[in-house]
Amino acid sequence: HVSPEAAEGGDIALVRDGDQVEIDIAGRAINLLVPDEELAARRQKEQERGRRAFTPDRQRAVPASLRAYAYFAASADKGAVRIVPQ
Repeated sequence: HVSPEAAEGGDIALVRDGDQVEIDIAGRAINLLVPDEELAARRQKEQERGRRAFTPDRQRAVPASLRAYAYFAASADKGAVRIVPQ
């Protein structure tokens, strides 16, 4: 479920190759071992991209069916349920 969280600007979007990650099995946690200042700088850089913020830099045709799914599906951190507009 990392893709939806990343697309919504979650911390997973700020992970870069080479970053150290701590996996705490007993504590049921995954921690990114990057200073808060660095994460803030990464977030700012993404936000400066405007509408393209937190999206991959790639050219890919996305079928209408997948766009519809993405529009109506909540991410796993929100229960992975279908969103029905009122």
